[in-house]
Amino acid sequence: MEEVHEGVRYRPYKSELDLPDIVGQITSELSEPYSVYTYRYFIHNWPELCYLAYDADTGRCAGVIVGKLDQHRMGHLRGYIAMLAVEPAFRRRRIGSHLVRLALASLQQQGCTEVVLETEVTNGAALNLYERLGFIRDKRLIRYYLNGVDAFRLKLWLA
Repeated sequence: MEEVHEGVRYRPYKSELDLPDIVGQITSELSEPYSVYTYRYFIHNWPELCYLAYDADTGRCAGVIVGKLDQHRMGHLRGYIAMLAVEPAFRRRRIGSHLVRLALASLQQQGCTEVVLETEVTNGAALNLYERLGFIRDKRLIRYYLNGVDAFRLKLWLA
């Protein structure tokens, strides 16, 4: 379902034609390099957990979120936010928060009971965004990223 909110059009992943926008956003904004196969792994297996945001006036891609859903311990469903990126020109407009809420709603509809993600300990903006949405810091992962930076694993329990 497509929606427009405060001049930004949000929509779910539609087809392989969305791949350049997804790859472009994530490559320019995240420190980890991913192969095209990594993107395809997520978006082809869990297309309902991939959303894109576009400027409603220009059509320019403003942000993306990519996730997955798997069975975890004792059969409960655990969601994972693999990638979230918002173009710098569009930041501070709550686009990242809106994308996360879309993914969380989809996860909850599918019976997910918890969601996890990792973010660099140095990424204060991401930590603030996720913590405002109710995520808590679960553990510190030493030298988790290829650039040697530690990560925090964040967790959110869904009711």
